[in-house]
Amino acid sequence: MVFEDRIDAARQLCLALAKFRGKNPLVLAIPRGAVPMGRVLADDLQGELDVVLVRKLGAPGNPEFAVGAVDESGWTYVADYAAEVGATQAYIAEETAAQIATMRARRAAYTPARHPIDPAGRIVIVVDDGLATGATMIAALHSVRSRHPARLVCAVPVASPESLEKVRALADEVVCLDAPDFFHAVGQFYRSFGQVDDSEVVATLAGR
Repeated sequence: MVFEDRIDAARQLCLALAKFRGKNPLVLAIPRGAVPMGRVLADDLQGELDVVLVRKLGAPGNPEFAVGAVDESGWTYVADYAAEVGATQAYIAEETAAQIATMRARRAAYTPARHPIDPAGRIVIVVDDGLATGATMIAALHSVRSRHPARLVCAVPVASPESLEKVRALADEVVCLDAPDFFHAVGQFYRSFGQVDDSEVVATLAGR
């Protein structure tokens, strides 16, 4: 399955999530790529949109490869293979501090005039544009679960089979449109997969 772009993927996810339409779900998008998708989902399902801030911990010398992830509270997930690729405890600590600083700056930029929407007692749909290692989704689901949603849903267009298994235990429901065995990177499943910048995130969250 190949999607035209993130908007196409989000529209297809809407069909799979149709049972939540009209139940005022809270759609939490993982920035930055999933934020335009979150807007499509929130509008279609008649819910609210916000972000859940998490950051991957990149591998030494290969920042795009996640060896873990951290949420806004500082809770950290470290993959079992982290040490094998050179991520020492000292490296993890340094990388974690850097990513927390990035999240603080993004929170100030993304929602400067309000607090994050409270997920307590809500149907919450956490969306990303795909799962490679699953690290950021693991951190996102852990973060949201700690705030006591009524139902926690993980929604992604595509994922590696391994990452999908890792997140299943953390959500009440996982909606994934495709989990191919030949998974290498999320971008291979999109014809257009350009970067989403901070200005687009800010505008989307502001409803512009």
